[in-house]
Formats: sequence, structure tokens, C-alpha cells
Amino acid sequence: MKRRVTKAIFPVAGLGTRFLPATKSVPKEIMTLVDRPLIQYAIDEARAAGIKEFIFVTSRGKSALEDYFDMAPHLESELRKKDKTELLDVLKSTNMDSGAIAYIRQQRALGLGHAVWCARRLVHNEPFAVILPDDVIAAEKPCLQQMVEAYEETGGSMVAAMEVPADKASSYGVIDIKEDFGSMVSVKGLVEKPKPEEAPSNLAVIGRYILSPKIMQNLNKMKTGSGGEVQLTDAIDAELQNDRDVFGFRFRGQRFDCGSKAGFLQATVAFGLAREELKEEFGGYLNELMSMRQAAQ
Repeated sequence: MKRRVTKAIFPVAGLGTRFLPATKSVPKEIMTLVDRPLIQYAIDEARAAGIKEFIFVTSRGKSALEDYFDMAPHLESELRKKDKTELLDVLKSTNMDSGAIAYIRQQRALGLGHAVWCARRLVHNEPFAVILPDDVIAAEKPCLQQMVEAYEETGGSMVAAMEVPADKASSYGVIDIKEDFGSMVSVKGLVEKPKPEEAPSNLAVIGRYILSPKIMQNLNKMKTGSGGEVQLTDAIDAELQNDRDVFGFRFRGQRFDCGSKAGFLQATVAFGLAREELKEEFGGYLNELMSMRQAAQ
């Protein structure tokens, strides 16, 4: 009998150096797409998938991230006085129940695998999800919810997957496909950041995972891989060496890499145009801007 996935790990210890100087004082995960921080998109996706326990792997300087999910009594009081009920509802949707969130420190930046391993005592012997907030996915049904529904049929471990251009595969963990079933593939192997000529496919792993607790045992070995870091991809690949199932899931939706400036800007445009109250004015501005650029050429 497969257990339900009710715990999720959010590795948020990174320094966000690509967004300096903003991230000198603001954690990258608090930077906003339209009017919601990146971390809120990740939390909402997790909630939709049935996650009840949220484990944040943080580092020094992330106190603003912790404060974001706390109550704000003074602000709530002011909104009540001014009868701003809609804003009050928005604010309350960001609050988390007492005990729902746990914060674990990653004191040394030793890689994604190490960050996940830091949460081992809170996972215990249960399957768990991992969500990388940098990967924001626009989808009719949230990506992790799609994966949880597929996982109920397969068990094992599962990674979100998408095709990428062959010349970009070296930036990802890449799947060596055993069998291709369309939306699902069974995995023969995983290679972290392969050289372009050595990539087994162009099917890349992106920031959503449902993992067996056995992964933590693999991470206990603290083997370093690509970049001299402890790679989560290598720990998942070790499951295959132990004859345990790993699947790649081709999710339905559009992924934005908000760890890069270009990706963050693309997501801002896409999510802005998706908002009813913004799309007419914002869309009109973008059309006008493109017309002016074409005329200048």
C-alpha cells in the first residue's frame, strides 16, 4: 500500500547572487511575480497537491521569508478598520497554521542533495515532495498535483520532466529513458549536467520531485558529483542501481526559470497578462511597445 505524500521540502538556502543587489537584503524567494512572492506560488501548488507539512531548508539572512508566513496583527487591524475585506482575505491566505512549517538550517552550501538531506529527521520513513521555488509552472492543474495523481498509480520515485533544446541539456539533470509511455517514462539512468555530446536524451529534470524515503539513505553517503556538490540527481540514480523504480513525468504546463533574470521577466509578463484586472492595460502597453520597436527598425 502506497503512502500519501503529505510532506514537502523547499530548499531556499541559496544566496540569489544572480539578482544582486536586490538579494542583498531581500531573499530571492520573496521577490514578486505581479503581487505574489515566488514562494507563495510554490506553497499554493503544494497545498493543491495535498501537502500538509512544509519544510524549509534555509540559511542565514532568510528571516524575511519566515516572517512572510507569520500573522501580521497590526496590518490586519488596519485593514479591518478601513473595511478592506478583500485585502484582508488576501493577507489571511498567506498565513500558515501553527506547526505546519518547520525551518531547518543548511549551514554550508554543499548542493541540492545536501539541502534535502538536512530535512531527513522531519521526513522519517515517508515519501516526500521537493519543490524548487525558482521553477514556477503555469498550469491549469498544478504540476505537483498532476504528479501526485500519477504517483498513486506508480509508487517509487518520480521527477518532473520536460524536453529542452539539445544544446541546453548540459544545464540540467538528464533522463536516460528505459521506456516511453507518453506522459510517463520509466528511467534507466540520470546524469547531472552531462556534456552535450554525452547527454542520453533531451528530457530534463526540473524542480518537482516525489521521492522515496530511501533517497535519504543514499544521501547519507555524501558523495560529491557535478560541481563538487552533493547532487540530488545522483541519489535518485542510486535508486535504479538498487532495482527500485524511478519515473519521469511530462507535466502539462509552462515552466519559467525564475532563477534567471530573463526567465523572471518572462514569467512576469505571462502572469501579468493572465490577470483579468491587468491584461487589457498591460497587454495594450506591450502591443504599443512592440509597434514602436518595429517602427524604429
